[in-house]
Amino acid sequence: MNIDPEQCHVEEALDIVVGKWKPIILLYLLKNGTIRFNELKRSVPNITQKMLTKHLRELEEEDIIARKVYPQVPPKVEYSITEYGRSLEPILEAMHEWGTKHQQHKRNNNVPS
Repeated sequence: MNIDPEQCHVEEALDIVVGKWKPIILLYLLKNGTIRFNELKRSVPNITQKMLTKHLRELEEEDIIARKVYPQVPPKVEYSITEYGRSLEPILEAMHEWGTKHQQHKRNNNVPS
């Protein structure tokens, strides 16, 4: 590996995508395209509205997702992944594959959960 630990930007990347819900939110947006707030809330049933709003705002600030508000009553808000945000897809896929292999490793080696 040719990464100098003193100049490593892994921490910056993790600040953007780490959180209990951020990867799940991103996967739903990658899979479904544009999705309304309430649809996303129903898709991730254990997340609170406050936490969903917080994560969506953070991802929007980083240009990972786009938010579109329609001027109507009640307000209609849609979220979608940006072109830049799509660059996270192979990273999320790699993390999923590693997580699957790690679960198998733990089972095969009797590693406690």
